[in-house]
Amino acid sequence: MTSVSLLLSLLLGVADVRGGSEFRICAFNLHHFGESKSNKNEIMITLARIITRCDVCLLQEVRDRKGTAVSKLLQTIRRYDTRNQYDLLASERLGRKGSYQEQYVFVYRTNTVKVTDRYQYPDNMPGDEDAFSREPFVVRFKAPKTSIQEFVLIPQHTTPTNATKELDALYDVLQNVRRMWRTENVMLLGDFNADCGYLAKKNRDKVRLITDRSLHWLIGEDSDTTVKHSTSCSYDRIVIHGEKFNGAVVPSSAQPFNFQQEYRLTEEQALNVSDHYPVEVLLKVSSSRSFNGVTSFTSSFTAFQCFCLIICHLLS
Repeated sequence: MTSVSLLLSLLLGVADVRGGSEFRICAFNLHHFGESKSNKNEIMITLARIITRCDVCLLQEVRDRKGTAVSKLLQTIRRYDTRNQYDLLASERLGRKGSYQEQYVFVYRTNTVKVTDRYQYPDNMPGDEDAFSREPFVVRFKAPKTSIQEFVLIPQHTTPTNATKELDALYDVLQNVRRMWRTENVMLLGDFNADCGYLAKKNRDKVRLITDRSLHWLIGEDSDTTVKHSTSCSYDRIVIHGEKFNGAVVPSSAQPFNFQQEYRLTEEQALNVSDHYPVEVLLKVSSSRSFNGVTSFTSSFTAFQCFCLIICHLLS
């Protein structure tokens, strides 16, 4: 990618970023995100385009051993979307094997949401110690513009061969967090590997996260969250606890985001970004609310978008 085309990608990013009339929570498995991917401008710009659609975006499969890739990603995001302010919160590196560890990373807009607490689940449930390969890094958020006001996110990237057990153990994490923070507004999200060969239908009645009727699975069984055309699996999920939180969700807004189709990428180009599509959901907002004095605006960028398109045409 030339410096001119990179600049134009950054400028046109303004048009991609969603306005303040909605609040979007996303979960995205980045598929071995580390130093190699962070050194490829095309991939980083596409990641920025995807992540800046979201007020909060959970990233998984972050394998940033040197601690530089995530920093580069945040810098790219901040250059790409100057209308909003971004920060991140990362877990420690997690995994039973020293040779393979991952981090959970939350990227969020500081002008629309604030981190109020965090909790690394110790994975020491009596009788079921070390249930997770990558135990949840739980984060509590305050989001004044939403109708729910505050909520907790419990992330999980299950081990495919142990998905059924880990999904059931997530129920214990949920109860732990509800008691500890005295909250009912909890969302569980991530690459659950909750479909195809990893979660057999005969085992689903053994998973309390599925059988408890106070939990709402928002990504349907018929949703395909995988990039490869040869697969169709609902691995990535969003689960809401409680009627109040479920009522704060914009109906039918939970879905995978097909960035390959949206950005007109080939399958190979999309797979270079990730083998998963992100999943997302919208929360209801009040248009009169602001955060730290920052109000939303969208129409003022129409002329700027047109200017960028004209420049692109002239340089093509």
